[in-house]
Amino acid sequence: MKKSILIFYFLLLYALLEMFWWGSVVIDLQPQKMGMIMGEGSIFIFLLCVGAYFIHASIKKEDRLKEQQQNFLMSVTHELKSPLAAIKLSLQTIIKRDLEKAMQTSLLNNSLKDIERLDDLVENMLLATKIESRTYSFPKEEFDFSEMVTKITDRLQVHSCGNQQLINTKIKKGIKVMGDKFALSSVVTNLVENAVKYSGPCAEIAVELCQNDGKPFLTVSDKGPGIPEGEKMLIFDKFYRVGDENVRKSKGTGLGLFIVKEVLQNHDADISVKDNVPQGAIFEVTFN
Repeated sequence: MKKSILIFYFLLLYALLEMFWWGSVVIDLQPQKMGMIMGEGSIFIFLLCVGAYFIHASIKKEDRLKEQQQNFLMSVTHELKSPLAAIKLSLQTIIKRDLEKAMQTSLLNNSLKDIERLDDLVENMLLATKIESRTYSFPKEEFDFSEMVTKITDRLQVHSCGNQQLINTKIKKGIKVMGDKFALSSVVTNLVENAVKYSGPCAEIAVELCQNDGKPFLTVSDKGPGIPEGEKMLIFDKFYRVGDENVRKSKGTGLGLFIVKEVLQNHDADISVKDNVPQGAIFEVTFN
């Protein structure tokens, strides 16, 4: 891509030099047309600069997209390898060692969690592909949204600090939604998984579902590093991830929030993000 930019600027410089050279030749031959040549030359330079700006912006955009796609492939590879390695290790341990029933059950439960993680990743990639190609129809039905949010938060619950519950929920029962159950479950899963991923060890995560003016209102709050003001809208772009890719430690593909935005748009719902206090982010989903 850098080579393309260099060639582009070389051709631009060549065109400008040619224009000045021909202009000087014409002025030497016909001095009386100097005003006309200067005026037309100025317009030409203006149009050339405008065109150069848009071409440069397009090349840079393609460069960023290519870099994001490469980062996506590396992230997906890592996301796939980690749970697969954990599952393999657990199964090998069960096969090779004479373990107590409780230990076997613990290893199998951990393997099931890793399989669910793989399943979520695959479903995310498939859903993102279908959404972008406009082949997903979003079949809608009325279902219990409160029950869905409860099940997802229970499944994603983390117990890494003894018996401390890291995901605190405040879910009003009986809230129903007319929508695509599968797609909306992906929205809730991605929001809660992001909160878990970006919050520090033992940090509290809050999930609240209530009704605001008779409409379902979901909030997911974390105690992570937060999102810079200039990136609050960019995070919903496909493959976009906050921070420097070279020093980032958190895992992810950059598809989660893209899916969240697209699914909610197809459900006439809005999502916004604001700062948590003293640190972190709060995602608010409002159904209209």
